[in-house]
This record gives sequence, C-alpha cells and structure tokens, in this order.
Amino acid sequence: MWLPSQFVTLVFVTLRFYFYFLCVMIRFTAQFTVIGPDQPITATVGEDIVLPCHLSPPMSAENMEVRWFQSDYSSLVHRYFDGKDRNEYQMPEYTGRTEFLKDGIRNGSVALRLHNIRPTDEGRYTCYFESTSFYKDALLELKVAALGTAPLISVEGYQDGGIRVVCRSAGWYPEPEVFWRDLTGRHVLSLSERKFQGDNGLFETETSIIITETSNQNISCSITSTLLKQEKESTIYIAELLFPKNTPWIAILCTILVIQFFCIGLLIYLLKTKGNTLNKEENYKETSVSNTLILLLSPEIVTLDPKTANPNLILSAEGKRVRLEGTGEKLLANHEGFSYSPCVLACEGFTSGTHYWGVKVGSKGGWAVGVARESVRMKEGAVTLNPEEGIWAIERQWWGEFWALTSPITHLSLSRKPEKIRVSLDYKEGLVEFFDADHVKPFYTFRSASFAGEKIFPFFRVGGAGAHLRLCP
Repeated sequence: MWLPSQFVTLVFVTLRFYFYFLCVMIRFTAQFTVIGPDQPITATVGEDIVLPCHLSPPMSAENMEVRWFQSDYSSLVHRYFDGKDRNEYQMPEYTGRTEFLKDGIRNGSVALRLHNIRPTDEGRYTCYFESTSFYKDALLELKVAALGTAPLISVEGYQDGGIRVVCRSAGWYPEPEVFWRDLTGRHVLSLSERKFQGDNGLFETETSIIITETSNQNISCSITSTLLKQEKESTIYIAELLFPKNTPWIAILCTILVIQFFCIGLLIYLLKTKGNTLNKEENYKETSVSNTLILLLSPEIVTLDPKTANPNLILSAEGKRVRLEGTGEKLLANHEGFSYSPCVLACEGFTSGTHYWGVKVGSKGGWAVGVARESVRMKEGAVTLNPEEGIWAIERQWWGEFWALTSPITHLSLSRKPEKIRVSLDYKEGLVEFFDADHVKPFYTFRSASFAGEKIFPFFRVGGAGAHLRLCP
C-alpha cells in the first residue's frame, strides 16, 4: 500500500523530470540557422532588387531583431527591432532606399528590397537574426551591372596615311570589354583605348583605330558586359574616295611647314634660355626652404588607449597595433569605450598647435583613420563617422575604394593606393590633412573644422577581414 509521503515524492520527481525535459526542448527549439541565396544576386543599376533570407527550421521572427549590414555590425543597411523599422544609425547612402518585406515573418522568411541600385551597392551583405537567447547570420553577395549606350562611331580626321575612327560609349558597369571587328568577325588591333569611371560610378569607354585604303573599310565596334554577357555593336563603312591621295605638292608643303616650325621653335628656345637660367637659382632657394620646413616638424609619439577600444578590438601590449577579432560577441557590461563601433582613440590629445603621426594601413580589409573630438567616446550606440558627429576621417572599403567621410561622403580617385598614411592636424586653423607616406602634397583636406574648443584625439576604426593598423613615425 502506498503511503502519502511516498506518493508526494513520486509526484515531485515526475514533475521535476517533466520541467527539465521541457526546458531542454525549449532550448533546443530556440536555436536556428539563417539561410540566404547560395549564388550571388545580380542587380541592374537604377532598378530594385530583393535580398532574401529565412530561418531553418521555420519559426516566427516577429519578436526577433533582424539586421542587414555590410563589412561590420555597425555598417547598418536596415534594422527591424521590437516589431518596427529602426534606422536611426543607417548609413547615409541607404537613407530612403530600403524596405523591409515581412509577409512571411511568422515562418521566419523575410527580405530586404533595395531601391534604385547604384554601383556602390555592390558587395557582401550579412542577414542577421537575434532572439532573446540565440543569434545567427548568413552572407549574401550582390553584384551590380549596367548596360551602357550603343557605341557611337565618329570619323575624327586623317592620320598616318589613313582615316582615324573613334568609338565611344557610356553607362557601363563593371568595366566592359571593347573590340574592333572586320566583316569576318576577326578582332582588329586598336590604335588607342581609354576607360574611366565617372562620378556616378559608371564606366565610359573611348577607343580609336586607323582605317587605310588597303585595309578593311567595313568595320564594327563591339562593347560587351562581362557580367551580363550582353553586347552592343555599331558598324561603319568608309568609302574609297575619302582616303587621302599621295601627290607631290603635299610633300613639298609639309617640308616647308616643318622648316618654318623649326625656325620658330629655335627662336623661342633662344629667348627662353636666358630666362630659365635666371629662374634656376630662385627655384633652388624655394625648394630648399620647403624641405627645411618639413625637416623641422617631428612626428608625435602616439599610442592606443585601451579604455576607449571596442570590446571586439585586439590591441598590442605596446599600444601600437590594433586588429578586429570578431563582430558577433556580446557587449561587455559597463564598458566605457566604443560599444557598437570597432573604434579606438589614442591616449594623446591636442588643444593647440600643429601635429602629425603615421599609420601603416596595409592593403587589405576596411579601415578609417583621422581625428575625433573627446566627446565622441561618451556617445551611446553606433557612431556615425562625419564632421557633424565630431569625426574627420578617410575610409577604405573592404573592396579597395577610398572615401572622405563628409556629409554626404566623397569618393577619392587615387592614382596609387597608399599603404602608409600621414595624418596632420592644425588645431588653430581647423585643418585635418591626409598624405600618402612621405608626400608633401595631401590627397585630401578637411578645412575650417569645428573643434568647439574640445581636445582632439587621433581616431582609428578597423572593420573587415584581414584589416589591421599599426602606428609608426
């Protein structure tokens, strides 16, 4: 016969086992995987594109945080939290261009629509889900393409015994391939070829060829998109009567013109020789003064301040190196530095005078260097990198593009990608200048910076795989 105490014990053990089993099941079901497209998504400039991702196994994401970002957690593209869109810290280039699609959110299926695609939208995006007890993300790659205008062929004049023909086209992305072809489809060697990228990020092409009377007079210019695998072509035919004829009087006229130009050039040379001799000594003096001023400046001894560093940053013991360890860890409690952005300040700050220091940035990953007001470290949430927030800096995106972090940001077209940067601060004049290694001329300058009487500190931000910074003279 069961005694009351034995019955109570049996019930207690049974309930304890049941609740333990229930907790295990709840914890198991709370975990999930984020799945995105397994192939790159291709978008056309000017159109809209949808970036999808979903949870596996299917579960409701209504009460989760859903975030899209680029190279690091603070490079916010769009954020959904607490049942609403939260884009207070969205990157300026995406303002008004994102739309969160949540028709299937109860099954864990969401998407982000990007409006009016631009070449700068190309790259990797992270789709990130976070519940109260678990978080996971997935990578998506977006490729951007633009099909340019049909080739415009024009006759530019006579050259080298033939007719110079030029082919032009604009509005291509990425950089297209350009070919001249004859009637049989064989490639014909061009005389010159030039491609350049406009302010809108799209490529323009210009290529030329010389057609002679003995060469193929029927020729076509073909431009192909390497991503879309589409081609645009135009053809031109040069009639035989348009080609120059060799006559004796042309040779005589050319000889006379050459003699005249030689005489004029000789006269100009003799007149300038004396003036150049007098200027050499003056130029030498000016160069010596400029070099002397540079030698008088000494670089600042700058070290990184661990109190201001984001928890995901790893600083070397001597305070001269910094790298990004990861972007998925939880934030440290009572952290005094940058909480949401992978940033750090130097220990040394300035309230007057002229100063400069060197930073070895390398050729990989994304980073930003410059100066910041002391009050920046006290701000909560992600930090927006622009002068209005008290930061004057330049940035390298992880794919290699350089930008000045103005409002809006300014693209920097550099002939050489610097791997060592010198940052110069003139507090009184409000100047922040950036130099490539030991070059005297800056490649970008912030003028009339408003320091508001605050102490100004060297500023550093590390983001993206392979990026690291090292302080040096």
